[in-house]
Amino acid sequence: MPPVVLRNAPLRALNSFGIDARAALLVRVDDAADFPAALEAGSRAPSLRVLGGGSNVLFVGDFDGALIQVATRGRRVVGPPGPVTCVEAEAGEPWDAFVRWTLAQGLIGLENLSMIPGCVGASPIQNIGAYGVEMREVFDSLDALCLADGRQRTFGAAECRFGYRDSVFKQAEAGRWLITRVRFRLAREAALHTDYGDLRAELDRAGVVRPDAAAVASAVRAIRSRKLPDPAVIGNAGSFFKNPVLPGAEAHAVIARAPQMPAWPGDHGTVKLSAAWMIDRCGWKGAREGDAGVHAAHALVLVNHGHATGAQILALAERIRASVMETFGVALEPEPSIIVGGSL
Repeated sequence: MPPVVLRNAPLRALNSFGIDARAALLVRVDDAADFPAALEAGSRAPSLRVLGGGSNVLFVGDFDGALIQVATRGRRVVGPPGPVTCVEAEAGEPWDAFVRWTLAQGLIGLENLSMIPGCVGASPIQNIGAYGVEMREVFDSLDALCLADGRQRTFGAAECRFGYRDSVFKQAEAGRWLITRVRFRLAREAALHTDYGDLRAELDRAGVVRPDAAAVASAVRAIRSRKLPDPAVIGNAGSFFKNPVLPGAEAHAVIARAPQMPAWPGDHGTVKLSAAWMIDRCGWKGAREGDAGVHAAHALVLVNHGHATGAQILALAERIRASVMETFGVALEPEPSIIVGGSL
């Protein structure tokens, strides 16, 4: 069937923050063959953006352009069988359903990324990660359409320029591509990543001495269910801030002023600091300003208690950033895409 086109479309049900905003034009695509028609439908709008599961976005006011809602589904094994298997998923495939499917195929590599909200197509944009694993470690390639002219392109890992919660799609190529499908290379036998503190403790609590991938996934789900709020109950986009990654000398200067700061080694001599710890120490955990707030159990999660606007959530985020900067001299960067009017 052709794309579904709606004008003045309500977005509250399409973003996990539950922000009551509207899009001048919403084009829903359920079949990958209809992406060209969707691009044509949105081509005359003042701006064109892609919306997946809506779990990593904050709408600050109504969007005056066209949104392409990617709702394509499907996953499959591609390529010959072997110790490493290539699997492919459509961009609109729910991420956690895809992870569960890979585990059912006996494949290892995504178990630590269980229960992350959103769709497969968003995973390379954000280079999603959790519990000691990042998506880029098993990424193979992706297919995308240029929003400007509809040309198709395949991106390999090097072209994606993955970084910590980052990729070329958030930097030089931001807002230029519609990811249509993604491929991953997963092993049937591989070492599991279980050294992350919370994960190791959860496995020990469950009495699991020799975990398999399914046990790791189960432990991750238990941790996330306990620590993170369900967007169906209270609006949120998961972690709102990235853990800041600083050059070694700069990070050690911060730690010298705050010796209890949790920190982890990063790439190329950098050090990753705990944003949650800094926010908590600044007194924001559990804070509430109207219906905009910080979750009581996790300082990185900003929440909508019911009727907060995107502007109110953003204003709270800016106050938190200013507080952390004043106290620790560290700049926090938001994880979600902030959509203001017709721009990112």
